[in-house]
Amino acid sequence: MQAKGRVFKYGDNVDTDVIIPARYLNSSDPAELATHCMEDIDKEFVDKVNKGDIIVANKNFGCGSSREHAPIAIKASGVSCVIAETFARIFYRNAINIGLPIIECPEAAVAISAGDEVEIDFDSGEIRDLTTGETFHGQAFPEFMQKIIANEGLVQWINNGRP
Repeated sequence: MQAKGRVFKYGDNVDTDVIIPARYLNSSDPAELATHCMEDIDKEFVDKVNKGDIIVANKNFGCGSSREHAPIAIKASGVSCVIAETFARIFYRNAINIGLPIIECPEAAVAISAGDEVEIDFDSGEIRDLTTGETFHGQAFPEFMQKIIANEGLVQWINNGRP
């Protein structure tokens, strides 16, 4: 599996309330959540994000509440992967459960800039910044996690007989 897209860059401690503000949690519709994704930290995000784009952030991405709405909003907005130095553990698990690829790679999180074009190979964990030519080695997904992501999430993976 691979992803390729333009980077949106954020700092430390991007919490679930700026990923999808609590005032929109009355909806569980992914398309509706996507229209408000990142709006409290980046008002232009929803107008500029394209299918396949990538979020890169520093430490503790997805901290805050355990709402599954946060990774759902990111995935529904078209983002193909989130790269960060570190993730809040509950966000990490929720992202995998809904089929949103995420990779921890401190070097990439620091070096990659907003607007860069990045390509990711999930099998190897290799991250290539096509803008600068730099290559980074993130944490590759174990095979069972790749299967969950390929099936668009844990529930679908189970429903499909865990192929």
